[in-house]
Amino acid sequence: MNLDLDPTDRAFRDQMRTFFAEHTPPEFKARIRTGMRLEPAEYTAWQKLLHSRGWGAPSWPKEHGGAGFTPTQHYIFESEASRADAPMQYHQGLELIGPIVFTFGSEAQKAKYLPAIVAGDDWWCQGYSEPGAGSDLAAVSTRAVRDGDRYVISGQKAWTSYAHVANRMFLLARTDPQARKQAGISLFLIDMDTPGITIRPVITMDEVHHTNEVFLDDVRVPLTALLGEEGKGWGYGKVLLDRERGVTAAFTLRLAQQLRGARQAAAQALTPGGTMLDDPRVADRLAQFELEAMALETMVMRTMAEAASGQDSGPRASMIKIRWSELLQQVTEFWTELLGYDAAPFGAVGNQPLAGEGPWPAKGMLYARVTSIYGGANEIQRNIIARRALGL
Repeated sequence: MNLDLDPTDRAFRDQMRTFFAEHTPPEFKARIRTGMRLEPAEYTAWQKLLHSRGWGAPSWPKEHGGAGFTPTQHYIFESEASRADAPMQYHQGLELIGPIVFTFGSEAQKAKYLPAIVAGDDWWCQGYSEPGAGSDLAAVSTRAVRDGDRYVISGQKAWTSYAHVANRMFLLARTDPQARKQAGISLFLIDMDTPGITIRPVITMDEVHHTNEVFLDDVRVPLTALLGEEGKGWGYGKVLLDRERGVTAAFTLRLAQQLRGARQAAAQALTPGGTMLDDPRVADRLAQFELEAMALETMVMRTMAEAASGQDSGPRASMIKIRWSELLQQVTEFWTELLGYDAAPFGAVGNQPLAGEGPWPAKGMLYARVTSIYGGANEIQRNIIARRALGL
């Protein structure tokens, strides 16, 4: 999408375009374009590179170590990264718990956690979902019992992305079992090397180990692990989930990567009459995807501007999350159909990159299935829209 930029923002765009063109590792590009994730070490190296330029936290205000970008500059930053097939920054610390810490945390917590997030020195995972508390997050049963100068935490978390490489976790636990469900929950910041934490891998259908079960058996943490006030975790968690849906805004700008890949595949696939892109049905489908992606970008820009000015964008983040996840799934599935067998060479289970450069959209297509589940399943998002927009 072309913006009518003033001279300052045009100069900023040119700076970002040059940076991403010169510094995006070529070996990242095929994986990024197909929607696959980088390895944790690669994410960390990328974060440290951005941090060295002062761009480690594009959405944070300067007083907390952020870049202090305007909404337009943040949009340009993400758009130019997408244009270059540069990776997303890993969001658990940066976009989820970091802003919660600088909004609700103590000064000591801000000093301890924020600089390490921006510098890429800490890797956070999210201890929210449980076997009996996924969409109904208020049903968490993990307990945190105060014992002198400690909390003792016991329970199980499920679908915990990158717990096996994280050194920190933000975790919801029930501190008052007698209170109504939402009122008895607190938010904790814990170190993953604390005794009593056990991690078991869960290998998903994309054949990659990025999610886990986490068991907490009498894990003793200091009182300073509590973020904010005891019993207020539900409110903090809702803000965090709103931010997780807001992260989708940045992801939405990356749809252009998958669309370019699908269009390129269609242009290169030969048929008796030319290429697949010469088939009106293929060209029309791609054009429809591109139009819908442009419409979503417009919603994203409006949401980002409202967030920067402190306005409530209502259920728009839920709307964006639903349509982005659906479009990503449709685009990667269509790309896979275009390539057929060539879309799906699979390696051994694990995180090792496949030989060669790809692209292999089947991997991205399989991973994309999770996007309509995480951050609040799309069914939950529809309930939010019905309640907040329609008053149902």
